[in-house]
Amino acid sequence: MNHEEARQYKKMILTPPGKLIFTLAVPTVVSMLITMIYNLVDAYFVGKLGKSASAAIGIVMTFQTVFQAFGFMYGQGSGSKIARLLAVGKKEEADRVLTLGIAASFMSGLILMMLGLVFIDPLIHLMSTDTIFPYAKIYALYIIISGPVLSVSCVLNNVMRYEGRAFFAMFGLVSGGVLNMILDPILMFGFGMGIRGAAIATMVSQFLSLGILLYMFLSHRAISSIRLKYLKLPAGEIASCVFDIIKTGFPSLLRQLCATLSTSVLNIVSKPFGDAAMAAMTIDGRVLMFIGSTMIGIGQGFQPVSAFNYGSKKYKRLKRACFVTWRAGTVIMAVFAVLGFIFAADVIRMFVEDEEIELVVHYGVPALRFMCIAVVVQPASVVGNMLFQSIGDSRKASFLSMLRSGLCYIPLLLLLPQFMGFLGIQCSQMVADILSAVISVPFVVKFLKSIPSEDISTVQDERYAEYVKCREDIADA
Repeated sequence: MNHEEARQYKKMILTPPGKLIFTLAVPTVVSMLITMIYNLVDAYFVGKLGKSASAAIGIVMTFQTVFQAFGFMYGQGSGSKIARLLAVGKKEEADRVLTLGIAASFMSGLILMMLGLVFIDPLIHLMSTDTIFPYAKIYALYIIISGPVLSVSCVLNNVMRYEGRAFFAMFGLVSGGVLNMILDPILMFGFGMGIRGAAIATMVSQFLSLGILLYMFLSHRAISSIRLKYLKLPAGEIASCVFDIIKTGFPSLLRQLCATLSTSVLNIVSKPFGDAAMAAMTIDGRVLMFIGSTMIGIGQGFQPVSAFNYGSKKYKRLKRACFVTWRAGTVIMAVFAVLGFIFAADVIRMFVEDEEIELVVHYGVPALRFMCIAVVVQPASVVGNMLFQSIGDSRKASFLSMLRSGLCYIPLLLLLPQFMGFLGIQCSQMVADILSAVISVPFVVKFLKSIPSEDISTVQDERYAEYVKCREDIADA
C-alpha cells in the first residue's frame, strides 16, 4: 500500500459514514446542479426563440440520454468494480477495468453516433410536429456528433467518484457547464446563430469536460491509471472483463434507457395537445431533473461508501450509510418540493417567451406541482437502486432501476390519458414515483436484515495493518 492508497483507505473505511457521505456528496451535488443549471440556461435562452424551439430541446434530450446511458453503464460498472478492487488492494486489476471500460464506452458511442446520423429524420419526426422539427434536427445533429465524447466523460467522472475523488469529478463537469452558459448567449444572439449556437455551445463544453477529466487521470490525480497495454490482452480476456463491467453497470443503462423511452412516450402522448403542451412538459421535466439531481448527487456520494465498505465487510458502517443517505435526501427533497409547489407558475414563465405563454403555464403548473409532491419519496427508491448496484447485485439493481421511468411511468403515460385526458399525463410522474418508492423499500429492508449487524474482521484487518505500516513508514521518512 503506497501513501496515496493509505490516504484513500483512511478516507473510505475509517471516516464516520455521515461525514464521509457529506464530503463525497457535496461536490457531486454541486456538479449535478451545475449540469442541470446549464440545461436550464439552455432552455431559458432557447425559449426566447419561441415555444417550438423550447419543445425541441425536450426531444433532443432523448438522443443525449442514450449516449449518457451507455456512458453511465460503463462508468458505474467500472467504478463499482474498481472501488471493490481497491478496497482489497488489487490496483493492477483496477487499472485494467478502467482502461477497458473507457475503450468499450468510446466504441459504443461511435456506433450510436453512426446510427443516430443515419436515422435522425425519422426519429425526430416520430416525436415532433412540423413546426418543432427544424429546430430539433439542427440541435440533434451536434448532440449526436459529440455523443462519444459524452459517453467517455461519463466513465471518467463515475470512476473518480467511486474512488472518492468527487472534487476532481466535479471540476471536470462544472468547467464544461460554465463554458456552456457563457457561450450560449454569445453564439445564439451575439453571432446570430439561434438554436445552432446553443447546440455548438453544448458540444464544445462536452469536449472541454472530457479534456479536463482525462488530464486528471493522466496526471495521476486518480488512484487507478489508464494503461494501453491492456488493450493488447487476448480477446477472450478483454471480452470477459467488459462483460463483467456491463453486468455491473447494466442497471444504469436500463435506468437511462427507460428515461429516454419515457421522454419519447411523453412527447408522443403530449403531441395531440399542441406545441404549448409539449413545451410545458419539457420545461417541467427540466425543473424536475434539476430538483432530482440533488438526490442523485447524494446517492452518488453514498455509492463509493457502500462499495468500499461492502468490499471490506464493514456491514455496520454500510447500514449506517444507508440510513444517513435516506434521511438527508428526504429533508432536502422536502424543501425543494415546497418551493417548487409554491412558485410553479413563476418558474415556468422563466423559460418561455411566446404569445401563448399563459397556455404553457396552464398546462405546466398542475404537472409541476404533482411532481413536487412525489419528490419527497424519491430518496427511498434512489437508495435502493444505488445500494444494490454499488455492491454488485445487478439483478435487484436492474429491476429497481426500471421502476420509476419505465415499468411504472410508461404504462401510466399510456393508460391514464385514456380516462383523464391531459390531467392523466400531468399526474403520471407523481404516481410512478410513489409506486417506485413503495416497491423499493422492502428490497432494502430485506437486504439490511440479511447481512450481519457487525463488521466481519477478515480482509479489513489485513488492509488496516497495511495502512498502519504505511503511516509508520511515512512518519519514519
